[in-house]
Amino acid sequence: MPIRKMAGFNTLRIIAMFMTALWLMVVPASAAPNHMQASLLAEGPVQPGGTVTLALLMKPEKGWHGYWSNPGDAGYGLTLNWTLPTGASAGAMQFPVPQTLLVQGLMNHVYEHDYAVLVPLTVPANARPGTLLPISVKAQWLVCTETICVPERAELTGTVSVGNGSTDARFATWRAALPAPLDRQGAFALTDKALRVALPFPASAPLDAPHLFASTEGLVNYAAPQRFFRKGDVLVVEVPLAKTPVPGQRVDGVLAMGKDAGGISFAAVPGTVPTGGDEVGGAAFSLSVLGLALIGAFLGGLILNIMPCVFPILSLKALALARGNSHNARGEGLAYTAGVVLACLLLGGAMLALRAGGEQVGWAFQLQEPGVVAVLLLLAVAITANFAGLYEMPGLSVERGAGSSGAFGTGLLAAFVATPCTGPFMAAAMGAALVLPWWAALGVFAALGLGLALPFLLLGFVPALRHLLPKPGGWMERFRRWMALPMGLTALALGWLAWRIGGAQFAAAAVALSATLVVLLAFAGKGQRGGRGVMAWTLPALLALGTAAFAGTPRLATASAGEAGGLLAAKPFSAGALADARKAGKPVFAYFTADWCLSCKVNEGTSIERESTKAAFDKAGVLVMVGDWTRRDPEISKFLNAQGAAGVPLYLWYPAGGGEPQQLPQVLTPDLLAGLPN
Repeated sequence: MPIRKMAGFNTLRIIAMFMTALWLMVVPASAAPNHMQASLLAEGPVQPGGTVTLALLMKPEKGWHGYWSNPGDAGYGLTLNWTLPTGASAGAMQFPVPQTLLVQGLMNHVYEHDYAVLVPLTVPANARPGTLLPISVKAQWLVCTETICVPERAELTGTVSVGNGSTDARFATWRAALPAPLDRQGAFALTDKALRVALPFPASAPLDAPHLFASTEGLVNYAAPQRFFRKGDVLVVEVPLAKTPVPGQRVDGVLAMGKDAGGISFAAVPGTVPTGGDEVGGAAFSLSVLGLALIGAFLGGLILNIMPCVFPILSLKALALARGNSHNARGEGLAYTAGVVLACLLLGGAMLALRAGGEQVGWAFQLQEPGVVAVLLLLAVAITANFAGLYEMPGLSVERGAGSSGAFGTGLLAAFVATPCTGPFMAAAMGAALVLPWWAALGVFAALGLGLALPFLLLGFVPALRHLLPKPGGWMERFRRWMALPMGLTALALGWLAWRIGGAQFAAAAVALSATLVVLLAFAGKGQRGGRGVMAWTLPALLALGTAAFAGTPRLATASAGEAGGLLAAKPFSAGALADARKAGKPVFAYFTADWCLSCKVNEGTSIERESTKAAFDKAGVLVMVGDWTRRDPEISKFLNAQGAAGVPLYLWYPAGGGEPQQLPQVLTPDLLAGLPN
């Protein structure tokens, strides 16, 4: 049975710890294997006087669980007794976001899976490079099932290398599991029956099945139902008090955001806590929020039509209608729209399903996978070759149409290649989709597709619009050839992205497959011009190339170094570094970007990486931080979710002195950034 605390005091816990100590003194460590396997790891080497992160990796057996720093109504947490070299020191333990486990009315704060407790280790300044520093720790913990608890211990040893070397990539995942520190203090107030906490929390940020874990012991009733209210950009939490609460001048804890969405750590001081607001999980979703999201997604999809990878496709389909090659313009318009909407629904549904499964993904998540980038490169090369006249793809031909089936396929293609960017109006819409019910979120994605398909749909249904198009003639084929230029530039951009996202070997393999594809299409085009059937051998070859691109080339990919530096000497983003800068009162400009995001790169070229911006930021002492989301990064994904953003770009301004942060528009101007510090 779990060990229980009563009446807000630790009486039985103290008895339990005494019994555990007695157990550990009289029972040999080798009497039975532990139900929780523990190991001590170092992230990598460290410079003299520097700090390296250690991890205590805890692996409970199936059906067993370990405890958070404040275990709740039962159990007790991990204790450590370090033996370190002279001059070295270990910091406080950093725990990942815990889970709740209610057993017979007792609320436990636990981990029912593998987890890592991180500890910063500072080495002495006189440590000699090239040496190995021995470290050891005596660890004690309680591991339980729902019916039995066993105190366990282990003496763990390891070494830390002084100097340079590679780091353990697992630490990035373990660090991402920690709660992100809130950059501002919250406020709390006590009523006769409840603790009320007000935390700054964006109104657009998703929050599903939240739970507040109080680090401060003896204050709240852990097992009592909690209530959450959203009032603008403030989240109010009400937690019933313990029978005999022990109040203090500060309340610390972790807000878990539900469904493996991570959490935030906070500190609250006595202050004013607002009343009212919309209860989370209480009333039905707001129809006004859904309406605004639908409008934003529709307008955002409409704007995507002018993107360089979509506009050529739309133009050629429009010219095909203008030439009169289609005898069923309305049917083709509907088929194209169906393809676009279906692609948006599939991509949006996949994102929602992955998020429901605990993955930290956002809009355009597929472009964070090297295999998808390689396939997109093949698609861009194939379309460029078609526009250049190397071969005929009926769905994109101004001479020959493929009817409704070709229009449907073209719609699928247009939507897929349009997803890298989040343009104006889309950011708020995609963010809202994350907090809406799944069926409403799918409606938002469908609205995005409808906006993207609208121009061609109107051309199909309104003959007068088709009459406004230029008269058919030989110029149309020349125009088609010219459209190979923007698509070719898109292919070059994807080749550059392949290098950025996966390194030189991956990019070389993707380019080699693209060259092979061009040769294949050239032979196919020769056969088409000779009136011979080519599908029997072309289709299997294309499938083989696509499979090699999607499944084979990622094996050659290496981790990206990430965006940093530049004209503004930007520092890589981390939630901890942002919190430290905010505590120091520094102004901070944080921007989140990706190499596959066209809008991001335009803003960086026109507004961010400029001398006028640098001069204004240098004068005000602005710290610039950049979060590179080109490859999937759990910490950045978690932060974007907390800001209510489904993707990039995202621009945040934190004024000096800890003032309220400001989310900037997605289309920046140099004057806007230069004027921020004033």
